[in-house]
Amino acid sequence: MLQNPPLSLYVHLPWCVRKCPYCDFNSHALRGEMPQAEYAVALLRDLDQDLTRAGDRPVQTVFFGGGTPSLFRPETIAAILEGVRRHLVLIPDAEITLEANPGTVERGRFAEYRAAGITRLSIGVQTFNAQHLQVLGRIHSVAEAVHAAEEAHAAGLENFNLDLMYGLPEQNAAEAEADVMRAFALHPAHVSHYQLTLEPNTLFHAHPPELPDEDSIWEMQQRCQARLAERGYAQYEISAYARDGRQCRHNLNYWRYGDYLGIGAGAHGKFSDASAGRIVRLWKVKHPTAYLDSAGTPAGIGGVDEVSGDERVFEFMLNRLRLIEGFNAADFEAATGLPFSQPLPILESTQTRGMMEVTNGQWKPSRLGFAHLNDLQAEFLPPAAGSAAKPSRHDTRTVLH
Repeated sequence: MLQNPPLSLYVHLPWCVRKCPYCDFNSHALRGEMPQAEYAVALLRDLDQDLTRAGDRPVQTVFFGGGTPSLFRPETIAAILEGVRRHLVLIPDAEITLEANPGTVERGRFAEYRAAGITRLSIGVQTFNAQHLQVLGRIHSVAEAVHAAEEAHAAGLENFNLDLMYGLPEQNAAEAEADVMRAFALHPAHVSHYQLTLEPNTLFHAHPPELPDEDSIWEMQQRCQARLAERGYAQYEISAYARDGRQCRHNLNYWRYGDYLGIGAGAHGKFSDASAGRIVRLWKVKHPTAYLDSAGTPAGIGGVDEVSGDERVFEFMLNRLRLIEGFNAADFEAATGLPFSQPLPILESTQTRGMMEVTNGQWKPSRLGFAHLNDLQAEFLPPAAGSAAKPSRHDTRTVLH
């Protein structure tokens, strides 16, 4: 039977200094002054409209993503969080994450974000190699990346993530490993380590750089995973590694097929209604100008879809198969409201082919399944979806840190 899962809140702040050539997120290069106060007001109008879908559940986590949220002043973040607390109950130890790019971090600013209510940072380093930073179109330097981590520690924000990419143009395994080793010196609580992919509607997709071959990428992954394990960063998701107790609770709620409110331009939400047996997804209009004009009104809703039974199976597997912990029949039935007999034939088939394994009723991808996770997830596509809906590599990397 369907159960109402934990609830999170995602806040999308869409502006950045410059659009990176690999980025396919809903982000917009800043031109002129950013309408911070107006956008904060729009966010709270948007949230007010979604409250009936949230019910009386408290919010476990809040995530400010973008774009570059660290372009917003600490006092604006504080005002947004104050408004959120007027609308919703946040649990006492709610995890509240802010994405930050090193090139937008001013000395001492992390202390101000902490005072505003931020408890966790996700810092978009990507690489500590100056040449690779330039190729990726990043606006920060290696020194600024190091400085950002140091400032996080100085501000008392020990719980921070460092984003690292591998498989970069002209990168070799030794360079990828050197990035991970450089990260260790900064003592992050969490590392997101994922492969660069060429996504549609990006500059890199239109003008592809030459990337390392598959054997080289595999070597990078294996060498870096070994170093992460040696230093006490346990892999808990396909591209996420954490010290004990420092897993990203917000991302875990996504991957466990939890519910979330999504406010901001282009933000998505997912809501379960156990009493009615329904799961609904909705999203907001994407362009910041249109969002500012319409947030909190029906015109601000980009669309609403009810998730069918077959779609629930696929969405559950798309998310849950990313996790090292796996899942059992009760997890599936509570999250989807469907009998476990529905996906069982596919699970047993993939187990026979060595892509899934089961121990004491706990199912999870095998080593082979994790190596070919896109193909494994595609096994659960609704029959009518066809090959056009096969998950891209983007679907299986860490997209929210």
